[in-house]
Amino acid sequence: MNVLTGLLQEWMPSQRWFGSKGREWAEVAEESFFLDRSHPVLSIHRVTVTYTDGATETYLVPLSWRDHPVEELAAALIGTVPHENGENYAYDAMRDREATATWLTHLAEGATVGPMRFVPGEGAEIPVGLPGDIVSTEQSNTSLVYGQEAILKLFRRLEPGLNPDVEIHSALRRTDNPHIAPLLGHAEIDHDRDADTPPATAFMVQTFVPNASDGWRLATASVRDLYAEGDLHADEVGGDFAADSERLGAATASVHADMAQVLPTEQADPAWFGTVARQMNERLDAAIEVVPQLAEHADGLRAVYAAVAESPEPVVRQRVHGDLHLGQVLRTATGWIVLDFEGEPARPLASRRELDSPMRDVAGMLRSFDYAARHMLVEQPGDQQRAYRAQEWAERNRSAFCAGYAAASGTDACGNSPLLRAFEADKAVYECVYEARNRPHWLMIPLQSLSRLTAAD
Repeated sequence: MNVLTGLLQEWMPSQRWFGSKGREWAEVAEESFFLDRSHPVLSIHRVTVTYTDGATETYLVPLSWRDHPVEELAAALIGTVPHENGENYAYDAMRDREATATWLTHLAEGATVGPMRFVPGEGAEIPVGLPGDIVSTEQSNTSLVYGQEAILKLFRRLEPGLNPDVEIHSALRRTDNPHIAPLLGHAEIDHDRDADTPPATAFMVQTFVPNASDGWRLATASVRDLYAEGDLHADEVGGDFAADSERLGAATASVHADMAQVLPTEQADPAWFGTVARQMNERLDAAIEVVPQLAEHADGLRAVYAAVAESPEPVVRQRVHGDLHLGQVLRTATGWIVLDFEGEPARPLASRRELDSPMRDVAGMLRSFDYAARHMLVEQPGDQQRAYRAQEWAERNRSAFCAGYAAASGTDACGNSPLLRAFEADKAVYECVYEARNRPHWLMIPLQSLSRLTAAD
């Protein structure tokens, strides 16, 4: 193992975008090429990690190089690599502003550099000469904001094939949907050793949405306003969020309709319902191993899933968002913008591109309203008054979202749908596993919701 590979092995597990924290590494391999040889030098590294269980993952790591330490970049330092005249200092290039303009310059030119091909959008106006500022809240990916003009999202985990975020945004360009940020371009990277393997998507660039607030912050501010008013109901508080929730439902329905217009659809057959139910049961079995408390809800959950297998409801399968929640939407002065169509990053790319029911997205947003209402109860789990008010807020905003979706789509998406209830339950089971592994003190939120989701009508 060379010095740089060793440095990356030490550094990567501590990064927020590294998805396999705690897994034991068996081997690590690194391939690289230069994207810019000016100052600072910019190199692109594909780091393939093989774990002791035999699984592999490949991560994209851009590095900037200096021949001396830079005090302002101390937090971005990965380490030093010796060379014949001294040492080279390797930095996380996404945190080195001087190294960030290169991405948009190459994209505007439609360049090909080594195995990386830059693909500008047709007619897209790509700003050049601007440095990018890192978005600190990113998790599975890393984003740079270029002034008020553009935002670049680097896909850290590389998988062969076009990323759904690029595919869906590219298709939606033809619809002029007001609820998305237009795609400006993307880049893909070829597989060095196998010409038959499709290129992986390296990054995408969209129009930046300035002066916007994410849905989670707005929703939780509304909940805090409600808690601060001890004798008012959710519809009486100045920070009532229901009107925004209704508009968000309409925006979601609009995006679903346009996705169905420009991407494939097909009628769901009985076998699909059976497959959905089987997969939900399999995920429940695995989740109980991680969260034993789920066992007390298992019979109720399996009954909910069984209702899906026998459901007669008509479903047109289509491309969906796949990971819709309040943190994936932005409120602007003119309405809602839906972001991040890549689906759940932990799922394989092929499964994220499968046709599904739009109700999966509706269920994700309904679960998000529950989270927004109850996250402040974590510190005061015994406060029954707040618990009642949280339930009232969640029900009001869930209903408003459903009303907006129904008005825009012409369908009662949130009626007595066995599929919607099962999607919500399945999402809550996923949340239980996530919280048990990452935020055990939040586990109460999805666990408590399971009683409601499994209760007989």
